[in-house]
Amino acid sequence: MSADLAALRHTAELYAVGADRKDKALWRQVLAQDCVIEGPGFSVTGCEANLSSLDALGEMFRATQHRVHQVVATITGDTAMGETYSTAEHLLNDTDMILVWAIRYQDSWRREADGWRFTARRLIVDWEETRPVSRPGAAA
Repeated sequence: MSADLAALRHTAELYAVGADRKDKALWRQVLAQDCVIEGPGFSVTGCEANLSSLDALGEMFRATQHRVHQVVATITGDTAMGETYSTAEHLLNDTDMILVWAIRYQDSWRREADGWRFTARRLIVDWEETRPVSRPGAAA
């Protein structure tokens, strides 16, 4: 794998960890100032505006866990386009249920002075599943 392809994958991994930790500093590392993130029913433009999505995520779910699977990208000079496959698990509030999404991001990146950054992410939810979960130490 080329260094650039590894760096693109790393942006997706940092984005996922940032989402789970609600870590705005991590997202600042991987989002371009003009980044657009869109998905079913939403479109948010700009790095700072997208950071507020982390606050909303924290209010909507007790916890999340995002896993990055494959990242396929084509690099042309200082830009790249590709698709990132992921699984996003969301522990629902007030119940021991988990919402699991099989997702893909259609991604665009730009190489900036300090590395690759997302300029666009379009979230596609291929399917979802809701199921009960148990937590270690929780009363039966």
